[in-house]
Formats: sequence, structure tokens, C-alpha cells
Amino acid sequence: NIEYKLKLVNPTQYRFEHLATQMKWRLQEGRGEAVYQIGVEDNGLLVGLTEEDMKASLKTLRRMAEKVGADITVLREREVDHDSDEPHRIAEVLVRKVPDDQQFLDLRVAVLGNVDSGKSTLLGVLTQGELDNGRGRARLNLFRHLHEIQTGRTSSISIEILGFDSRGEVVNYSESRTAEEICEIASKMITFIDLAGHHKYLKTTIFGLTSYCPDFAMLVVSANTGIAGTTREHLGLAMALKVPIFIVVSKVDLCTKGTVERTVRQLERILKQPGCNKVPMLVSSTDDAVTAAQKFAQSPSITPIFTLSSVSGESLDLLKVFFNILPPLSNSKEQEELMQQLTEFQIDEIYTVPDVGTVVGGTLYSGICREGEQLVVGPTDAGQFRELAVCSIQRNRSGCRVLRAGQAATLALGDFDRSLLRKGMVMVSPEMNPTICWRFEAEIVLLFHAKTFHKGFQVTVHVGNVRQTATVEALQGKDELRTGEKAGVRFKFIKHPEYLKVATVVRVCSHRSAVPNARTRPPRL
Repeated sequence: NIEYKLKLVNPTQYRFEHLATQMKWRLQEGRGEAVYQIGVEDNGLLVGLTEEDMKASLKTLRRMAEKVGADITVLREREVDHDSDEPHRIAEVLVRKVPDDQQFLDLRVAVLGNVDSGKSTLLGVLTQGELDNGRGRARLNLFRHLHEIQTGRTSSISIEILGFDSRGEVVNYSESRTAEEICEIASKMITFIDLAGHHKYLKTTIFGLTSYCPDFAMLVVSANTGIAGTTREHLGLAMALKVPIFIVVSKVDLCTKGTVERTVRQLERILKQPGCNKVPMLVSSTDDAVTAAQKFAQSPSITPIFTLSSVSGESLDLLKVFFNILPPLSNSKEQEELMQQLTEFQIDEIYTVPDVGTVVGGTLYSGICREGEQLVVGPTDAGQFRELAVCSIQRNRSGCRVLRAGQAATLALGDFDRSLLRKGMVMVSPEMNPTICWRFEAEIVLLFHAKTFHKGFQVTVHVGNVRQTATVEALQGKDELRTGEKAGVRFKFIKHPEYLKVATVVRVCSHRSAVPNARTRPPRL
């Protein structure tokens, strides 16, 4: 979402109004963000401006931003070759809308990596604003269970937030801010989904990737251990689910420069392999971070690599610059189309809150949900849907009256019986007339299995927020599958029916390892 402008020097009132309207449209297209390149012709030719013209152009741009309720931040300036003796420069400027009524831009980032690679510590440093002491102090606020604090290992899915205001400044829990204050100040929010690194919690990690619908994935690799444990498996998961991935090499303060370089070379070698076909991009300066953020969103093959330390703070600012500039994958038109569809909310978490009642957490996949709205929830074990009403809505621990497609939130359901709910259910508009299925067909690719995949095999199926054991009823045209082979397979859920949609990405796991990536066909009832 980039606009080229050669110069903006002393425009007439009519021209100024036209420019302001154009900026407003650009911000709507970019869901509250746009990038202006000053000193560049419409065809992309770098002409450059004198210092006087550049100052006047930036002043005009600031006036335009004020008129449409936005702020500007100069990302970078660069001199260009010019025939005259006077130096000519071009400038890249980020325009970001000032938030109103909690309508900030929200990007979800899943955090992957092997156990003890420093995932939770890095998130603690980013969201709390304080460096780690080298013994894991920064991660303590992220843990949800006592055994996690005792072992230092994440076993559940935790959510953390990092905000940026309209001027690009970091907004986090430092200065004793609450989550409500962060939401109030921030124009852009990065929601981190902290996932488990240990192999025995792999199913939890897969559930986080399929259910929480992350926009991006951040793979954390420890500089001193390199690619170990579940690192390759997590990289494969993100790629199979087509989640754009970037890499952070942590703990560089514990290693020599040669060790860090060896780990980076190891990563580059894997990313360039035929199975990955990625283009690694090492980020070592602010200019690199700006370029990486823009190219990463444009091309899924670009994979930025950061090297940093959560103890010394080395290169931590580069990661913040990257998050600040990183644009959303979907534009406003796609968002509008989703909002015009019927309401569909997928349930990921269920709570009982004193004085509030039953509360469910999840993501609104389509439509708009308002307080007091009447929905139906299901399917139950008998395949039925029950009526309920949404009493109140919260996003990032602060009240919200309207929930839009793509946003995650918690919904209070009052005195609705919690025992009738389970993870994997959906809350949909009654007009949708939802259908359920026991059986479904999928085109699968067997990524890895020690033996053969055949009829009667039992696997754990992940389809969005659905996670249930299913039996293989039939393979089309084959008796069995081996590693690397592809086939159409019919599955049957063994416990209760589920709500599935056609062409949804599926993950299937045996009890030993992650197996395939698939897309569902129309369910056979």
C-alpha cells in the first residue's frame, strides 16, 4: 500500500483537498496504514528533492495527515544521484491513523521454536519493556501454570500483546500500563501466540496454529544449540499451513560471533533446500528491517532472519521496527467481504467467571457480532444446535460493543450451561442453517510416518479449532500410503459430529508424529 509523490510544495486549496481525500482512501485500503515515498515519480523513478523542497513536502504531508486524523513517521531518507551540485534526497514516510473506538490494526504472530530456545523470554522482554536477567525473569509473567514456572517450559497457549501508537512508538506494559490503556493508546497491535516447544506438547502447538489463525509465524532458534529438537518440525508445520514465517536467532550474548554465523548459515542452507524454496534475508540495520517488512508481506518466499539477545538487548530495536512497519496480509476490501457474510465464531477456550457466568474465547471468522445478538451454538454430541445470547464482548481485556470478522475476543454468555460447550464448537447466525458431518474426504500428503498409512488407522485430526480422533475408512485407488505419497482419504470421527467447511486446511497427526497437510472436499453425510 505505497503512494509515490514527486513533491508536495505549496499546493492550492483544491489540490490539497484532493491529496487529503487520496490519503484517506489509501488509509482505508491499508486498514489504517499507508507508506508515502516522497521524491519519486509515478513510474517509480527516483528523482529526489532538495532539502528545502523536502521540508516543504513533509510539512504538507503532515497537514494532510492531521486533516484525516493520522500521524506521520519518517522511516528512512536516502540521497540519490542527480545532475546538479545540490544534494537530492528521497524519503519514505509511514502514515498511520490515530485509533478510535478500539479499531486498531491487529496482527497475530505465532511464536514457534524448540524447547529452551528463548521464546517466552523474548516475548516477556518485548511486552514488559525490561531486559531479562539471564535466568528467565522476563518470562515469568507469561506462564499460566505452576509447573511451567517450576520447569521454565511452556505447556499451554498464552496470549501477549505489543502495541505501537500512531507515531510508531512502542506501547507495552512498561510504565505500569494496563491492557486497557495499551488498547486505548495503540494504533497497531501485535498479538503474540506463545506456543509450546517440547515434543510432548506438539498437539497443543498444532492446535494453536490451526485454531488461532496467525497472520505470521516467528521461529525462534537458539544461537548456541542451532537447529535442534522440534525446530524442523515447527518450520514444516508453518510451511504446510502456508503461514509466512520469519526467524529470530536468540541468545547471541552467550556465543562467539563465529557460532552465531554458523547457526545463520545452517538456517540459510535449510531455507534454500528444494522443500522450502525460501530466500533468507539477514537483517543487520534499520534500513534492512524496513525493507524486510515490506518485502516479507509482498512475497511469501522472503524469510527475514534477526540475530538478537534478550539479556543485552542487542538488535532488539530492529525487531521492533520490523513489527511496527509490517503490513496486514488482507486489504480492506477482503475485510469488508468477510464482514458482509453471516456470523461465524469459533470457540477455542471456555471459562467460568464469577458474577459473569460462562465465557468463551475464540475468533470471529466472518460477519459482525454485537452485544445482545442471538446465535446458535453446536454441534452437540447428538448433532444439534442450541440457542444463546451474547451478553457482552471483550477484546484484549477491555470492553467492546462490536466484533468484526478476523478479530479475536471473549464473549460472555450469562447463565448458559458450560457443560453443553466444548472446544471446537461454533457459534453461528441462525440464518446460516449449519450442517454437520461424521465423515469427510480429504486430499492428503503423508509428510512422515515410520510405517504405512492404511484403512483402520486412527489419527488426531485438526481442522481449524476442531481437534478429534478419526478413523481412516478408505483410501482412493490405494491400499496403503508411505512417506511422501499423496491420496484421497475418507475419515470418520469416532466421538461426535463436527461442523466443517469445504476447502479447509487440515492437519492429521498419528500418536507419534505430525503427518499430512490436506484440503477437505464436500463432507459425505
